Amino acid sequence: MAGKPILHYFDGRGRMEPVRWLLAAAGVEFEEKFLKTRDDLARLKKDGSLMFEQVPMVEIDGMKLVQTKAILNYIASKYDLYGKDMKERAIIDMYVEGVADLEIMVLYYPHMPPGEKAAALTTIKDKARNRYFPAYEKVLKSHGQDYLVGNRLSRADIALVELLYHVEEMDPTIMANFPLLKALRTRVSNLPTVKKFLQPGSQRKPFDDEKCVESTKKIFS
Repeated sequence: MAGKPILHYFDGRGRMEPVRWLLAAAGVEFEEKFLKTRDDLARLKKDGSLMFEQVPMVEIDGMKLVQTKAILNYIASKYDLYGKDMKERAIIDMYVEGVADLEIMVLYYPHMPPGEKAAALTTIKDKARNRYFPAYEKVLKSHGQDYLVGNRLSRADIALVELLYHVEEMDPTIMANFPLLKALRTRVSNLPTVKKFLQPGSQRKPFDDEKCVESTKKIFS
């Protein structure tokens, strides 16, 4: 029996948080080895674990996978969260990429210079309210089903719900006009595996605070 996946990253959200969410939703237990210093990162580079000399990296099924999209694609395929055929996978990919466009802005926000944060927050909220959230609300309304694709849970639902939580942390009123997104968030959040992940003490990471930002500088600067 294969061991648990091992996630190599810093102790924060960043590009690894979607991986944590997807594994948790699939009911897969995982371990984490946190980078704390530049030397920790250097050791992974030196032993050949990082193909492109960067994290995140996930050890799974005898592989050392890097590149977040590749990691997520593998996990989604392995645990049947990637649609039933090529067409569904293409739609799922499209929805996930839309999430990623906004999510990366949210994840970088805590690490931005203080003088740039106000404008960045305005942009994030504007794009959420006027571009991304309306698009997903329209998808759910168009087919009247419980999930985004094929009326079954997929990585697209998980990615979107993760994003909804993250943006709500920045503006609790952000979803006021999106009842179907609210319903999707509730539906996914009530799945036993996700519900467990949302409980205090899980491996879900909090919004990156100043301490986390400083720790990443020690690793990557």
